[in-house]
Amino acid sequence: MSVATQSSTTFASLNPATGEVIAEHPVHDRAAVEEAVRRAREAADWWAALDRRERRIRLLNVKGALTRNLNRMAELIHNETGKPLQDAQLETILAITHLDWAARNAEKVLGPRSVFPGLIALNHKCVLEYQPLGVVGVIGPWNYPIFTPMGSIAYALAAGNAVVFKPSEYTPGVGVLLAELVAAVIPEQPVLQTVTGMGETGAALASSPGVDKIAFTGSARTAKKVMAACAENLTPIVAECGGKDACIVDADADLDAAADAALWGAMSNAGQTCIGVERIYVVDAAYDAFLAKLTEKARDLRPGFDREAAYGPITMPAQLDVIEAHIKDALAKGGRAVVGGPESVRKPYVEPVVLTDVPEDSAAVCEETFGPTITVHRVADLEEALEKADRTGYGLAGTIFSRNKRRAMELARRMRSGMTSINAYAAFASVAALPFGGVGESGFGRIHGADGLREFARAKAITRQRFTLPANLTSFTRTDKDMARILQLVTLLHGRQYKR
Repeated sequence: MSVATQSSTTFASLNPATGEVIAEHPVHDRAAVEEAVRRAREAADWWAALDRRERRIRLLNVKGALTRNLNRMAELIHNETGKPLQDAQLETILAITHLDWAARNAEKVLGPRSVFPGLIALNHKCVLEYQPLGVVGVIGPWNYPIFTPMGSIAYALAAGNAVVFKPSEYTPGVGVLLAELVAAVIPEQPVLQTVTGMGETGAALASSPGVDKIAFTGSARTAKKVMAACAENLTPIVAECGGKDACIVDADADLDAAADAALWGAMSNAGQTCIGVERIYVVDAAYDAFLAKLTEKARDLRPGFDREAAYGPITMPAQLDVIEAHIKDALAKGGRAVVGGPESVRKPYVEPVVLTDVPEDSAAVCEETFGPTITVHRVADLEEALEKADRTGYGLAGTIFSRNKRRAMELARRMRSGMTSINAYAAFASVAALPFGGVGESGFGRIHGADGLREFARAKAITRQRFTLPANLTSFTRTDKDMARILQLVTLLHGRQYKR
């Protein structure tokens, strides 16, 4: 287990690989959460009043503090999730790059800018700017406990908000350490606070009337509960709810690169990745060669907690039953295990599993498995691959391997997903300027990039009359002659019929 038996006031986080107690953390009840939100409100007022340059400098200093503590953070992630230390280091590096981008680009994206008023309102100066929301509640996941929530925390802070962060009960220490690093750099006000506990703590945060927006990452099932709690106060929410992402391999693809990327997308972090590759559709001409390369590589992988292990344990114990059930269901419906099988589930680890000939209605194809398993499917052409890839309620991300640039770009645009990477796995996640988010059961709203900054701000439109016009159309002094002139102008500007 990763979470020890809790008391009414504390709970212990455990190393999922060894069962060792890492630390005790408080269970923050509703009163404690409301007090954190109250403090955040005061912090938000102070933070928003700072000059944008001052906020940028402070956030860049937070980035520096996290960088100097990179190995400390990575070691904690390694112990709380069980993932390899190098993977934890890479995750922290990605969080640092996003914090850097948000700090450096907030003013350019959110600062005031003039907007052309059009001829009808030519006498007005028009300004568009983005103002902070106030207090943002972030409910984070356990699988990427620093990178994923940083996609909301960094952008919310850069937009001028204060943040109350509720990390997963499986990785509370990561949230506590992050808040400590921020407080050391910004001691004046608690612009980032961490509250720890189980689901009830997150529910208290989501339903708090003092929270102006919730950023949630987790299952679609839990997202619906969070949305219901948010509905009590009409609190808006951005939700990232996982996926059942597909990789499409064209007949002309670089099969070595495709197999390598698909295997990493499926097996890294023990398959516990919302944008992980769970299904592969390979055009018939390349299927046999691709499958041979994939299975050869998969057989070399070994889970464990040592430095040589390819990936770690299943962090959330209950997921082991889901993974085993999906494997058994696939085999019961006619699928074949070409690598591993039900016996690969060796708690707390799952060895690599590669399944073929799995029907499209199998749980292993339709439902998020969240484990180091993959289904590989033979298709006649790219059209069949796309149709089957999109045959899901999820729509988070996707991967395409093809040497034909035009064909790959067309397929990427048509894929029902928020993000698609061509000839690489999940490259978009490392590009801070690109938005991250899904459609359908994968959620809504965006983090990262300019869209991520705007997600945590409200648009403010301001007009200022610079001079008066001869005719005032929004006055009871308006005359028939005034209306005749405006009608003539509108007809001149907009009445033209365009040829096809």
